[in-house]
Amino acid sequence: MLPLKRDKRFRQGIYKPKNPDKFIGTTAIYRSGLECKFFMFCDNNSNVVRWGSENIIIPYISKIDGKWHKYYVDNYVEIMEGSKLVKYLVEIKPYKQTLKPESKQGKRKSSLLYEQTQWIINHEGKWPAAQQFCKSKGWKFLILTEKELN
Repeated sequence: MLPLKRDKRFRQGIYKPKNPDKFIGTTAIYRSGLECKFFMFCDNNSNVVRWGSENIIIPYISKIDGKWHKYYVDNYVEIMEGSKLVKYLVEIKPYKQTLKPESKQGKRKSSLLYEQTQWIINHEGKWPAAQQFCKSKGWKFLILTEKELN
């Protein structure tokens, strides 16, 4: 698990599970309000058997520098769907970050460059690696945004 780096722009903190027997790990750190909302869903939903935060690490090669990196997937969740246990890796992102960055009037070049770099890292590195990892284990990979969590 990565340490919490405080950023005043986001709601961040340590989530204390009401059902600690379902949580995998020692500390649940949320890095946004969306992650906190997802933690509450996992903790309070009776169909969620087990869940963890940043407890699955997937190696991937970055298209930016050609080197190996570690992808700490936001969440691992086991959900009973009927009589079947389904395992998920879940990435929580603002919807805007799932869209290809566009140059707009007034947007700084540095902001656009950062958004484009993150797009490449996620869409051509981390997320394909997670999909391949899940496919090899019979799991599912989901990217959830505020559209699904609200």
